[in-house]
Amino acid sequence: MNEDILKEIELIKERNKKVELDKAWETSWTRRLFIAFGTYVVAIFWLMMIGESLPWLKALWPAVGYMLSTLSLPVVKKWWGKGKK
Repeated sequence: MNEDILKEIELIKERNKKVELDKAWETSWTRRLFIAFGTYVVAIFWLMMIGESLPWLKALWPAVGYMLSTLSLPVVKKWWGKGKK
């Protein structure tokens, strides 16, 4: 019985490490920049496909918009959390 409890505790610890790593990834700058860059590349491709002028410059707007939205999320989350208390 004691071994079962220890095994369960180890499983919980492993799960907690995974959850912490997932949370760190969700809020990491690496993830944000990777998504912003991917958005930029897709926007460039689309703008080139439709024959838009200055696609390299115009593709910045969706990527910048994404980054600004991620910067505002902590503020929105804090405001949202106050309403849940």
